[in-house]
Amino acid sequence: MVRNVVVLGSTGSIGRQALEVIEANPDRFRVVGLAAGGSHLELLAEQVQRFQPALVGLPVEPSAAADARALDVLKQRPVVMGPGANEALAAMDEAGVVLNAITGAAGLLATLAALKAGKTLALANKESLVIGGTLVTEAAAPGQLVAVDSEHSAIAQALRSGRVGEARKVILTASGGPFRGLTRAQLADVTPEQAMHHPTWNMGRVITINSATLVNKGLELLEASLLYGVALDDIEVVVHPQSVVHSGVEFNDGATILQASPPDMKLPIGLALAWPERLAGVARPCDWRAGATWTFEPLDEEAFPAVNLARRAGLAGGTAPAVFNAANEVAVDAFCAGEIGFLRITDVIAAVLDEHLTHSSVSSLTVDAVMGADAWARQAGHRLVSRLQ
Repeated sequence: MVRNVVVLGSTGSIGRQALEVIEANPDRFRVVGLAAGGSHLELLAEQVQRFQPALVGLPVEPSAAADARALDVLKQRPVVMGPGANEALAAMDEAGVVLNAITGAAGLLATLAALKAGKTLALANKESLVIGGTLVTEAAAPGQLVAVDSEHSAIAQALRSGRVGEARKVILTASGGPFRGLTRAQLADVTPEQAMHHPTWNMGRVITINSATLVNKGLELLEASLLYGVALDDIEVVVHPQSVVHSGVEFNDGATILQASPPDMKLPIGLALAWPERLAGVARPCDWRAGATWTFEPLDEEAFPAVNLARRAGLAGGTAPAVFNAANEVAVDAFCAGEIGFLRITDVIAAVLDEHLTHSSVSSLTVDAVMGADAWARQAGHRLVSRLQ
């Protein structure tokens, strides 16, 4: 059976790779919707020409200076422009699978729209689950929410090895980023250019900086807990520089099941689109005839406090994870603009989270509460960045 797919964030790294997987499997998938933020209109126009989707989404209306030829191509298909475009595509009748590859908190409403419409949600936008928390998990029917992150895909695969209740601990692996092994003092003067050189993955700006600070691993910690109902204290982050073992599960009899494959996001993308089936030949396997060494080491929590900050936000619950995420996005922008140093990213997150936990309380989690906390944290982050300059 052919699955109809909507790709939100189609011009980003995950979106582009997903379209490559889809194009290589025309007997399995058909693109019915494409949406992108508008910063790469020419690429979106190329994708529209190639896949001929039933609907195109532009959540940010093009500027007057936008490429006229690209706009003409886009307008040859039905187009939804402006706020609500992602949600409209996520809920479109023709869709069977919605891949949410939007960056940041902006993906929350599309996530909720896809779940409400009964679509299978292939979730690459971890922020929407992190900040939405139980709003997302309670909206999802069993099997409706499928992870795209390589780590969470690995956990899902490992969990197939045991019965419900037999898992004792989740092993969440981290490459350690470009600054693995450096002390906190040595991190003081690193530059955005250095932070963008990830040793394993080629990703967008925000997720690459998040990988350098290990904020990304903090978000993944929260995501794993929500996806699989695992207590935060039962998730152990382990540094694995080779990025071949993507994560795993320790069971109550002492067995640990790990998923391994050469680093290639097409494997978890393909598995998410076809779940629970596998796509043949989507990525190359490990070469067992070649010599290789896989190493594992504990996380340096003094140099990289982001994981513990995320754990603290998760234990507090409510809108604290939304505050963690929003403060980070502000701090990352400030770091990339040269307004604050690298270490200040987690300093800003910690200070904003402290202020939130001291003065705020939410009795029930709602979309308005989440978005309000997000907006407050961004304002607080900007104020703190201004004082630090």
